[in-house]
Amino acid sequence: MDFALTEEQKIIQETAASFAKQELAPVAVELDETKNRDILKRNLKKLAELGFMGLSVDPKYSGTGAGTIAFSLVMTELGRACTATAVTVSVSNMVAEVIQTVGDERQKMKYIPPICTGEYAAGGFGLTENSAGSDAASIRTMASLNGDHWVLNGQKIFITSAEYAGVFVVWAVTDKNVPKGKGISTFLVEPSFPGFTVGKEEKKMGQHGSSTNELIFEDCLVPKENLMGQLNDGFRIAVSELCGGRIGVGSLALGMGLAAIDFAIGYAKERIQFDVPIANHQAIQWMIADNYTRLESSRLLLLRASFLKDQKKPYAKEASMAKLYATEAANKACYDAVQILGGYGYIRDFPVERFYRDVRATTIYEGTSEIQRLIIARELLK
Repeated sequence: MDFALTEEQKIIQETAASFAKQELAPVAVELDETKNRDILKRNLKKLAELGFMGLSVDPKYSGTGAGTIAFSLVMTELGRACTATAVTVSVSNMVAEVIQTVGDERQKMKYIPPICTGEYAAGGFGLTENSAGSDAASIRTMASLNGDHWVLNGQKIFITSAEYAGVFVVWAVTDKNVPKGKGISTFLVEPSFPGFTVGKEEKKMGQHGSSTNELIFEDCLVPKENLMGQLNDGFRIAVSELCGGRIGVGSLALGMGLAAIDFAIGYAKERIQFDVPIANHQAIQWMIADNYTRLESSRLLLLRASFLKDQKKPYAKEASMAKLYATEAANKACYDAVQILGGYGYIRDFPVERFYRDVRATTIYEGTSEIQRLIIARELLK
């Protein structure tokens, strides 16, 4: 069993690590405090130039074609420095991939290159609604065909990058007379389409640097040719693509957990209590050992799921296992990092406070931990 990375994967990982350290880390605090989207968009453009917006996308569509393992490695390195940037990159990669997987050739050529090259700052994934979170089949946004256009009416919530995404993949009900989940279709929606509005920005606990907004469709006109995939096959598409997104979320969470514990280790070596560095105390040593063990286990689960995806083998269970374990492990690592720093961990002068706020969302979006357990159990009980 060979766990070694290829030379290409090593170069991609090193490039991501260098960029995260030199470009993302120095502005992460400012981005968190000011929500300056110009900072975010500048770095997203640079990441696109490095090829990180289409890591699993065919080069014919301006992608890198490096695969899912490379994607996971990049997300981990970016997550170490700035989660707001990392989550934007993760979602954009997912949007580019779903268009590549499901779209026709015209749709691929029109929408994927702008994502990969940075012409679009990001891509948007429009699935979640007030009535449809974990139960995605319960969406109520409607689409009806009228001549050469689909007319969309409804609302989406919690949409990452909504303020600056160049294209959205959106799900809507196209046949309400069939069983739930059977009459959903997928559309490509541009921000300039009549009847489309980006609504209020959510005031989040963490990840302040990335926008999270509602989308409003009021007789939104979507060209007939922007139906993506087969009519009424949208729910299957959504479920399938969320699996890949879970690898991204787990990977960026891993980066946060590693960054938090690494900082806590450095602090523990210097902080003197009872006449010795607190790293000398067994209580601290066990926290460090347990967290690193969980994080390294997470890395292996993520790489396993990524490998299966690249080999075009079933990977839904493995992606859920990786996402579940990595995000829970990262939450624990960030919690313990705050604990190791004590009072200093609770103030904004130290980065573990930001990691603690940012990491919390990872056990919620792209499927909560509870939903991951349901998926895993369902697969095991087949």
